Amino acid sequence: MRHSENHRAHRIGWLRAAVLGANDGIVSTASLIVGVAAAESSPSNVLVAGIAGLVAGAMSMAAGEYVSVSSQSDTEQADMARERKELAEDDVNEHAELAAIYVNRGLEPELAKEVAVQLMKKDALGAHARDELGISEALAARPVQAAFASAATFAVGAALPLLLVLVVPASALVWTVSLSSLLFLGLLGALAARAGGSPVLKSAWRVTFWGALAMGLTAGVGALFGAVV
Repeated sequence: MRHSENHRAHRIGWLRAAVLGANDGIVSTASLIVGVAAAESSPSNVLVAGIAGLVAGAMSMAAGEYVSVSSQSDTEQADMARERKELAEDDVNEHAELAAIYVNRGLEPELAKEVAVQLMKKDALGAHARDELGISEALAARPVQAAFASAATFAVGAALPLLLVLVVPASALVWTVSLSSLLFLGLLGALAARAGGSPVLKSAWRVTFWGALAMGLTAGVGALFGAVV
C-alpha cells in the first residue's frame, strides 16, 4: 500500500538552520544598522558596518552550526557504535530490551517479543536506533547541510536591511530599516510556518516580537552613547 500522507519531519534539520540563519541575519544586521545610524554616523559608516556584519555573521553562523551539529553527530555515532557492539555480544538481552520498550508502549508481552524478533531479523541496529536511541534517518544530524543552510540564509536575511542603506536617506534610515525588517521577519515566520506545517500567525508574531525587541534595544544604545560600538 502506498503511503500518501505528507509529513514534514524530514525538513526539521535544514529548516531549523535556515530559519535561524535568516532570522539572525535580519535581526543582527538591522539592529547593527539601526544602532549605528542612531548614533548619527555617516551613511558610508553605516554601510561598512552592515557589510562587515553580514560577512562576519554568515561565517559565524556556518562555523557555529557545523561545530554544534557535529557534536550531536559525534554523540549519535558513539551511541550507534555502542549499540552495534552490544548486539554482537548479547543478542538475547537486546531482544528483551527492545521487547520491553514495546510493552511500555502498550503491546502485550508476547506480541512485543514477536515484533522485536521480526524487526531485528530485518535490521537489528536500525530497530534499536529508532526505538531505543531515538535516532532516525529523517532527524539525523547533518553538519554540512546545517552549516550551508544557516550561512546562506543569514546572508540573504542580512542583505534585505542592508539594501535599504543604499536607497533610503540617512534621516529616515532608522525607522525605515526598523519597520521594513519587522515586515521581513513576519514574512520569514509565515514562510517557516508554511514549510513546517505549523500555525502561520503564531510563528510570524513570535519572530516579529523578538526582532522588534532586539532592534529597539540596539537603537537605544546607539542613541544613548552617540558612538559606533
